[in-house]
Amino acid sequence: MATTTSAFDAALNKAGISTAATAKAAAAAAAKSSNSKTLNEMGPGDFIALLTAQMKNQDPFEPVDNSQMVAQMAQFSSLAGISEMGSTLKSISGKLSGGAADAAAYVGKTVLTPGKTAYTRQSGGFAGAVELGAAASDVKVTIKNSDGTTVRTLNLGKQEAGTASYDWDGKWEDGTDAGAGAYTVTVAASDKGSAVIANPLVWAPVTSVSMLQGGDPVLDVGGVGKIPTSAVRAIA
Repeated sequence: MATTTSAFDAALNKAGISTAATAKAAAAAAAKSSNSKTLNEMGPGDFIALLTAQMKNQDPFEPVDNSQMVAQMAQFSSLAGISEMGSTLKSISGKLSGGAADAAAYVGKTVLTPGKTAYTRQSGGFAGAVELGAAASDVKVTIKNSDGTTVRTLNLGKQEAGTASYDWDGKWEDGTDAGAGAYTVTVAASDKGSAVIANPLVWAPVTSVSMLQGGDPVLDVGGVGKIPTSAVRAIA
């Protein structure tokens, strides 16, 4: 009888029809190929591959029950939904912790950012910087009061590309005290007569943070206005 069954199985296999034995062998091979992954690690491609292998190698005399097939599909759909929800929650958590929390830490700090309005320190004067797009042989900083009168011109001389810092002592050209308040800063740079891109950087306090829907946090900086966190060059 065993010989007859074996011959019958061989005939079915030759015809491309899987038997119970070959179905078990295929299932074992599929399990072996995926045994390095847990259920949570398996993706949609893995489930489809296993499901296809199961359907292709099922015993034609004992096909998979429809209820079992539906149950497997429901399990796959549920797992895919949970995985997607987990990724979404992780993304939201990252934005909340890395966006709002980090931005809130700026409040009360003084930042160096592009701007033209600088406020004097209690001791007088203020510090600032010039952002240069290229090396320059001559860099000048002009400071004007609220009346538009030039109070002081600082000659920074030769500077490399990048950031060149300065510190104004709060005095007029003749050495007298210019007084407290807000001052306007303009910069100019050139290299052997050719203009060089130069932008003024000022130190200003961060008074509040705004969270825009679907966007990055925005800092409200005194004398400068609203700026993105990417505009901050330094923090004090």
